[in-house]
Amino acid sequence: MKYAWIDQHRRDYGLAEMCGVLTVSTSGYRSWKRGGTPVRKRLTDTQMLALIKAIHAELKGAYGSPRMLRELRNRGVSASKARVERLMRDHNIRARHKRRYKATTDSKHDLPVAKNLLDRQFKPSGPNQVWTSDITYLWTDEGWMYLAIVMDLFNREVVGWSLKPRMKADLATDALTMAWFRRRPPAGLMHHSDRGSQYASHDFQALLTEYGMICSMSRKGNCWDNAPTESWFNSFKNERIFGRRFPTRAEVRDVSFEYIEVFYNRKRQHSTLRYLSPYRFLQNWLRQQEKDRLAA
Repeated sequence: MKYAWIDQHRRDYGLAEMCGVLTVSTSGYRSWKRGGTPVRKRLTDTQMLALIKAIHAELKGAYGSPRMLRELRNRGVSASKARVERLMRDHNIRARHKRRYKATTDSKHDLPVAKNLLDRQFKPSGPNQVWTSDITYLWTDEGWMYLAIVMDLFNREVVGWSLKPRMKADLATDALTMAWFRRRPPAGLMHHSDRGSQYASHDFQALLTEYGMICSMSRKGNCWDNAPTESWFNSFKNERIFGRRFPTRAEVRDVSFEYIEVFYNRKRQHSTLRYLSPYRFLQNWLRQQEKDRLAA
């Protein structure tokens, strides 16, 4: 029985997480725990629609029907896939449309470039094995802002980022420095980026050497070699940037901080991570590693 399995693993996983995976409600589990019969109070279409609209507004249009369904179940609401799809379709509630965007880094330079050692192997077996980086641009009424991120491919967490009005080498080095101080990985980590001058610069390459990192770069003009990082920028712009006006650079900085540190890393469901957030996915992995160590 699902509730019995959940009860057996309460110390290993979060209640909401297990209920979401097993498609049962937290209230149903608690009712079972008290010895009663789980009660599934069915919301009317009007009530369900109001809840969907509230979540859609709260998450700023980030979720389509698959993630919305999981979000409802995580919040203890019994809902079917067909019903959520129908309500969202009939009332034109959808995730913000994705757009294509162009490269911003300057690959036309005479600086040395590294081989593509990553070779699209985007699923490392643990954290701090492969980090990827890239830069994108954000327009404000005060001028451009440039955002550089460093992502751990294992749990797709943004471990470092930097936002500046100019796209120079320190944009990339500051993001890498933040990532290193947060994680302090052992030597041998692979860092992958495109061939932009910021990443090929002497300052950035010297920092990689100082941190004991191995440099890998995408092939010329091939964005698919860094697809996970490109995808992150697509989600970020789609969910927070497109369709909005930013009068000041400070406002786009606030939005970037909220998305990265508050929403994406800790809350946003990620399809590659079995619809867990980067933070939850990593915590589950660490707990399992500790259990395996104690059992050995």
